[in-house]
This record gives sequence, C-alpha cells and structure tokens, in this order.
Amino acid sequence: MSDEQLLQQALQHQQQGDLRAAAEVYQQLLQRNPENAVALNNLGALLKAAGHVDRAMDVLRAAIAAAPQMAEAYTNLGDALRIRGRFAEAVASCRRAIELRPDLLDAHVNLANALISQGRFGDAVAAYRAALAINPRVAEIHVNLGVALRGVEQIDDAIATLRTAVSLDPKLAAAWVNLATALKDKGDLDAATDAFRDAIRCNPNIPEAHNNLGNVLREQGRIDDAIAAYRDALRVKPDFQTAHSNLLYATHFAAGYDGPRVLVEHRAWAAACAEPLTRIAPPHENDRSPDRKLRIGYCSPDLQDHVVGRFLLPLLEAHDRAQFEVHCFTGVTRGDHVTERLRAQCEHWHVTAGRSDADVATLVRQHRIDILVDLSLHSAANRLLVFARKPAPVQVSYLGYPGTTGMSAIDYRLTDIHLDPPGHNDDIYAERSWRLPRTYWCYQPPPAALSVSPSPRGKTDHMTFGCLNHFGRVVPALPTWAEVLDRVPGSRLIVHAADGSHRDAALQVFRARGIDPNRVEFIARQSLADYFATYDRVDVALDPFPYNGGTTTCDALWMGVPVVTLAGDIAVRRSGVSLLSNVGLPELIAPDRQTYIRLACELANDADRLTTLRSSLRDRMLASPLMDKKGFAADIESAYRAMWRLWCERRVTPSTG
Repeated sequence: MSDEQLLQQALQHQQQGDLRAAAEVYQQLLQRNPENAVALNNLGALLKAAGHVDRAMDVLRAAIAAAPQMAEAYTNLGDALRIRGRFAEAVASCRRAIELRPDLLDAHVNLANALISQGRFGDAVAAYRAALAINPRVAEIHVNLGVALRGVEQIDDAIATLRTAVSLDPKLAAAWVNLATALKDKGDLDAATDAFRDAIRCNPNIPEAHNNLGNVLREQGRIDDAIAAYRDALRVKPDFQTAHSNLLYATHFAAGYDGPRVLVEHRAWAAACAEPLTRIAPPHENDRSPDRKLRIGYCSPDLQDHVVGRFLLPLLEAHDRAQFEVHCFTGVTRGDHVTERLRAQCEHWHVTAGRSDADVATLVRQHRIDILVDLSLHSAANRLLVFARKPAPVQVSYLGYPGTTGMSAIDYRLTDIHLDPPGHNDDIYAERSWRLPRTYWCYQPPPAALSVSPSPRGKTDHMTFGCLNHFGRVVPALPTWAEVLDRVPGSRLIVHAADGSHRDAALQVFRARGIDPNRVEFIARQSLADYFATYDRVDVALDPFPYNGGTTTCDALWMGVPVVTLAGDIAVRRSGVSLLSNVGLPELIAPDRQTYIRLACELANDADRLTTLRSSLRDRMLASPLMDKKGFAADIESAYRAMWRLWCERRVTPSTG
C-alpha cells in the first residue's frame, strides 16, 4: 500500500471516529517516512485531542520542521500551547499560521481562543469576526464571539450573536447556556431562565447549565428552586465545586435551614472536597517567635469596587506596618480605583488569576504567610481549596459573610459579640468563633454617598418604607411588609428588583393582603450615585430576613434612614443586630415578627423621632465603632496576635529521619 493510500485510510478512520485506528496508521506511515508532514500534523492533532498534549507538541514541531510553510501545523501547535497555558507562544504560532494562510478558519479560531485565555477579549472579538468572515455558518464560532463580547461588556451585541448561534443550531446546548448568561448580565432574568432550561432540554448533562439556572432563580428570590438546581448540577458532576459552594451559600437565604442544618450541609461538602487535601498537608516551618512581625495574607477575588474591597480598605489603611507585613492574593486582573487604593496599602500584591488552587497554595507557602485570611467563604470565585491545603499555619475566615466554611483547615472565623453573643452558637460553626469586642465591620462610605436630605415625609403626603437589598433576600419578608403597609394607611414601599415575573409574584403577596399594588414601587439596577439618591425618598428602611442586609444597612444609616431589623439564629441573620447596636439603636431590633411589625409602624407614625434620626444618624455613624478604623484595626490585630501565640504554644512533634 502506497503512502497516499495509507494516508487516505487514516483519514477514513478519523472521519469515522476511530481515532486509535487512525493514529496507528499515521504511525505506520511515519515509520516509512518520518518526515511526512501531513501525517505528523494529523497525528499531532489526534494526540492533542486525546489529551497527550506534550507528545502532540513534539510531533507538531516535527511537522513544522519537515514543512515550514504548513499553516495547519502552526494552528494545531498554537492550540496545544494554549492548553498548556503558554498563551503568548500560542498567539504567535496562530499568527504565523494566518500569515501563511489567511483563509485558514481554524487558525483564526485558535488565535481567538488563545487571546481569550490571556484576557484580551477585544482582540479575541476581532479574531472571531475574521473567522466568521471566512465561514459565517459555524454556530460554535458565534458562541465564542458572544463570550468575547461579554468580556468587553458589549452585552447587547453578545446577545444578538448568541441568538444567531441558536438559530444556526437550535440543539447546541453551549449556545443556549451562553445566551442565558448574557441575558442574565442584561438583567432579563425571565429570558435567562427560559434559555437555561432550553440548554438543559438540549443536554441535561451540562452541570454549568443547572448551576447558572440556580443563580438566576436565587436572584428571583426562588431560593428552594435554586437549591434544587444546584443539587441537579451536583448529580451531573458530584465534584462541581462552584455549584456546591453556591448551594451552601443559598442555604443561608432559606428559612427552612437553621444553624445546625446549615452546618451539616457545610460539613458534608468539606468531608468530600476539603478534608482529603487537609489530611496530606505538610507541616509548617514558620518561625514560632510569638512577638515577631507577622506576615498576613488576604485572599479574595473581589479586591476592587465591591463590598469586600470597600470594607477591607479601612483595615489595610490602618494596619500597623511595624507589626504586620500585608500580602494580598487576588483574582482581579484589570482592577479599578479601589484596587489601586488597596494595592497601595500592602507590601506584596499577588495576582492568582489563571493559577490552580495547588499553585496558589504553593505561592502562600513560598512567602511564608503566618496568617492567611479568606474573604469569600462560599461566595463566587472563592479559593477555599487553597485553604484546604493548609498553606499557612493559622487560617481565618472573614468579611465575605459571617458564616462557616465547614472546614477543619480554617482555624477561626471572625465575628463580634452581637453577631454571636458569647456562650451562644459555638457549636454551629466548624471554626472557632473569635469575637471582636465591638464590630465585625468598618464602614467607609463611597464618594457617591451624598449629603443627607430633609425627611421625605415633609415633601409627600405619605410614609415611605424601603429595602434596597438584592431581591433574592427579600422574598421571605414580603408577607410581613404587607402587614406593615396595611397598618400604616397610605404608606408606600420601594424595593430593589430587576424586571421580570418575580415582580408580579411579589405584588401578589400584597394583593392577598388587600394592598393596592400601586403602593409598591420596584427599582431596577442603578448607578451608585442613583442608589444613594434613592434613600432621599425613604423614611424607614426594612431589613430583610432571614438573611439581613450588611452594606445596605450601613448605607441607609449613613443617609439618615433608620432601619428596623429582625434578630435571627445565626450570624448572617443578625447583621442588623450588630450594626444597630454599634450606632446606639438597639430599640429598633425586634426579637420576633410581630415586634418587627410594631416597631416599623411606631417609627413611621412618630414624625418628630424620624426628623431627629434623619438629622443625627450620620453623626452617630461617625462617632460609632463602625467608622473607627484605627480602633477596628487594633481589635483585628489583637485577634491575629492572640491566634498566633496560641499556634506558637502548640507542641511541635519532632521530625524523624
């Protein structure tokens, strides 16, 4: 059989999907002629597809050596380099392919994929469009272009492109998933829900579709449905860390999950995902001097204009540099003005984007971090599996939300005496609760926070309640708020909620109580300036439950708006207790639902008190522990030092050799 016949036979096997037989024939052909560039290129592509990437790169380089003008070999090599994380080389190889053959579709696609891996979404958009100029009928390329357009925040163009993809191939689940994600970005939650369900109908075995559907349902306040969607994702992919974290986070929103049940769910995750890594973690060789300068590491994907970044900033600004060397480990790549301020307040800034959890854990050990602080818990893009590897001798959770990780590898969780009263709740967290003596938060209002306006009651003929928390938190409180409106005739309610059917479902709660739906106003996503301006229209803020507000409560108080809260059973359900206690308003804390209603109504009917609070709350905030960054930093540093000394006192088992 001639070389040409063998080549045709291999191609036939390849077209039939018998890749092993095709590879065997290519190898037989190469035994005859080791410099057959076509066979080398095709074999390299097969090896890459089979996951033998390093071997594939060797074979593809041999193809290029045999035929330096073979654009296909450069294209396949570029993709292999991308898979190996060598993105700059991948881009160069694909560009060389395009120089040799400008009409080679895969070269443009692989170039765009490599650019995406570098975070160069704008350049990727151009590359995908070049590919579509060659063949506009390939649905998968439209999908990838949609992803790149989302990366440059051209959401409308992304949606249009992804709709083209589903029109070209209505059964392409990936097109539906990405269309749904873009629709969610735009705030069209109903359309996003439908598109995720279309993706699941096309292929019920895509875990990301179930997980992302859960995220949309959570935003709509459909918490039980969201939890079910996350469980569906885990049935498809039991080790799907993101879905499991989303499930655990969602339990805090569900009234049916009390503290012990929340802990059981978290421990189950930890047993499966974290504890196996913790058991094999090597010991630490950090200097055990109890009073030396300590290296503190803060780990978060949100070190930017985000609630975590904004709350961390005062602590970093007030850290005692003589006693603490600050490192930040973050997934932020582009950053913003808050990122720059945070970066200026730490000695070492480590970008972890694109690095595995194992690599980040190694980085932490290399820098001999003494105390590593997780700022995410189970919120989005967390790095808990870094902490599971126990890269620092002392590990702490803080700030993402005051809950539990479920992990033995995290030694402590920061809380305060109001979130977790001494002697209570110690058995519902996996970590040891370290209570700060005053407050868990240190608030620093953003520049968009305007001056306090006069009471809105003086400008209108009605009383206005408001809640500007994410809608996912407010649904359980709606029946209670309907009672409040019923007892305060003519009063109105402002609620933050994106457009969609969930608004109609919320209004039905008020209709059932006989409340005119026109008394309820929904406000969609706003700029930060418009968000703060909305407080000018609110007389009394209603804290949601069971999951209380945190940042929104601080914002309301800063804008002169008193907040009524319901005290819950676990820390995330007691944020209002902590914040109101720290500004000297414990009388606005309700122990039960009926008291919550009574307090809201009494406050609404006391015009003089509202006027006094409106004019004094900002001064209360300024004088409170919530805005004492030096005192707050001292409390945190005292906790760190005590934690460190406890570790230093532990018996060290001598190594045996």
